[in-house]
Amino acid sequence: MAEVFLGVIAVSVLLMAAIQVGAIVAGFKLMRRVDQVSQQIEGEIKPIISKLTDVASEASRTAALTSKQVERVDRLFGDVATRVDETLAVAQQFVQGPARNGMAVLSGVQAAVSAFRGFREASRRRKHARPGVDDDDSLFIG
Repeated sequence: MAEVFLGVIAVSVLLMAAIQVGAIVAGFKLMRRVDQVSQQIEGEIKPIISKLTDVASEASRTAALTSKQVERVDRLFGDVATRVDETLAVAQQFVQGPARNGMAVLSGVQAAVSAFRGFREASRRRKHARPGVDDDDSLFIG
C-alpha cells in the first residue's frame, strides 16, 4: 500500500510540474505578446508625438509673430493718434487765428457803424429841434 501512495505522490508531483511548466510557457507567450503590442503602439505613437511637437512649435512661432504684429499695430495706432492730435492742434490754431482777427475786424466795423449811427441821430435831433430854442436853453431846468 505504501507503494500505491508513493505512486500517487509521484503522479501528483509530475502533474504539478507539468502545470507549472505550462504556466511558465503561457507567461513567456504573454510576455512576448505584450512586448509586440508595446512596440506596435510605440511605433504608431512616435509619428503622432513628432507631429504634435511640430504643431506645438508652429503654434508657438505663430503666437510670437502675432504678438509682434499686435505690438506693431499698437505702435501704429499710437503714432496715428499722436499725429491726429497734432494735426487738429495745428488746424485749430490755423482757424482760430484768422477767426480772432476776423472777429476783431467785425467788432471794429460794428463800432464804426454804431458811431456813424450816433452821429446821424445827433444830426437828426439837431435838425428836428424846435425853432427859436437854443440848445443851451433846452437843457436849462427852472
